[in-house]
Amino acid sequence: MAYTKEPRVDEYIDALPDWQRGVCREVRDLIHAAAPEIIETIKYRGRPYFVLDGNVAALMGTKDHVNVFLYDPTVSDPEGIITHGHGNATGRQIAIYQGNALNTRAFETLIEEIVANNRAGGWRRRSRPDS
Repeated sequence: MAYTKEPRVDEYIDALPDWQRGVCREVRDLIHAAAPEIIETIKYRGRPYFVLDGNVAALMGTKDHVNVFLYDPTVSDPEGIITHGHGNATGRQIAIYQGNALNTRAFETLIEEIVANNRAGGWRRRSRPDS
C-alpha cells in the first residue's frame, strides 16, 4: 500500500527490536488501509501518532509489547481486541505481545469507526447529551 510516510515515524520504528518493528509496520499499514487520508506525525515524547480530524491512534514500543493507543473511548469492540483502558475517559489500548497475532479485520474496523466519529465532530461532541 502506498502512503506518505513521515520519516520520524520510520526512525521511531527502526529503533525498536526486530519483532516490534514488524508489529508497528503492520499496524501502520492497517491504519492507512482503513483510512488512506490519515496523516502521520510525531507528538508527545517522540511517539508516532496517526491523525485525521483529531487523534486516531498512536504507537509505543515498551519493554515486552507494543501499545496501540486508540483515541476514542466510545469505539465499539465487538471482537474484544481492546486489551486495556475500558474505563478510560479519553481512549483505550491494544497491547500486542511477541508471537500474538492482531485481528486485522477487527482492527481496521476500529480505525474506520474512530475516523467516522472524528469526522462527525469527535467522540467528545458526540458524547454530550445535547448532541
